[in-house]
Amino acid sequence: MDLNREALRDLCVILGYKPTLVENGQAALEVMEETPPDLVLLDIMMPDMDGYAVLDRMKSDDKLRGIPVIVISGVGQMQSVVRCIQKGAVDYLHKPFEPILLKARIEATLDKKRLYDREARHLIRIEEEKKRADDLLHAIFPGGVVQELKETGEVKPQRHENVAVMFCDVSGFTQYCEGLAPELVVFHLQEMVVALEKIATRYELEKLKTIGDSFMATCGLLREQENPVINCVRAGLDMVDAVPSLSAGWQVRVGIHVGPVVAGVVGNQQYLYDIWGDTVNTAARIQQHGATNAVNLSEKAWQESDGQFSGASLGEVNVKGKQEMEIFQLSRLPG
Repeated sequence: MDLNREALRDLCVILGYKPTLVENGQAALEVMEETPPDLVLLDIMMPDMDGYAVLDRMKSDDKLRGIPVIVISGVGQMQSVVRCIQKGAVDYLHKPFEPILLKARIEATLDKKRLYDREARHLIRIEEEKKRADDLLHAIFPGGVVQELKETGEVKPQRHENVAVMFCDVSGFTQYCEGLAPELVVFHLQEMVVALEKIATRYELEKLKTIGDSFMATCGLLREQENPVINCVRAGLDMVDAVPSLSAGWQVRVGIHVGPVVAGVVGNQQYLYDIWGDTVNTAARIQQHGATNAVNLSEKAWQESDGQFSGASLGEVNVKGKQEMEIFQLSRLPG
């Protein structure tokens, strides 16, 4: 061990640091990879691998490039100083070094490193918060709406001509809730909504919201579909099959209608993406007056189902705010 390294080690110990001494550049890299240090004091002239090569390796390694390096060398030419600084060294001292000057350079470098590390942690926290906010937006709004909201700060109302609207509602929910702890009711609702969300995703439906025990989704609103009614019917049939097998044992009614809607975001403190129009109201009425444990279609939706499903008419039904409407009940796929 040469006298310069001994002097460096002793000075670092006196300053309250924990130095690690190595014999050559390759050993230094191996130690840094295992436990990255706060600062490297590097010589140019070393066996096997010189200081220039160590700097090159450090600056090409994502894990090591942020470690500050002070070169302490007997190579005194200005060309060597410039070369080390260009390769990423933060400082260059000549041997024999002045302990007071080295102490000042080490402390200044470590102060900068602490500030850099603090800023890096702050930036990581900012990115984490941005991701959480982005995840929350995507949980509330469809992807296209999130993009427009982030770019413009608003979502312009749009009319969409051929959208299938579906409501899935629990039969006898009010009576079920009587006498039960609210926590249990919410647990069962959460279990059901998660199951319905998975089914909606499977058939490329857009879940809009839940209203109490009612699950509302659309197809063809934000992504063009060849036949949105068929997607809704297939999803509805799976929902009718899935919900009774959950822990609450509920049965559901599904109502589907198709037509034009207007979609947009309302509110400026608590945003809500929603759709409006007669198509929405009609789908809700179809669900309310339809058969339990079945998918119920308006006449228009039945026509657009293109004969792909078996079912039967429930006849004309008096619907509040409308003339009599014919409802068609589907309970299974053909065959």
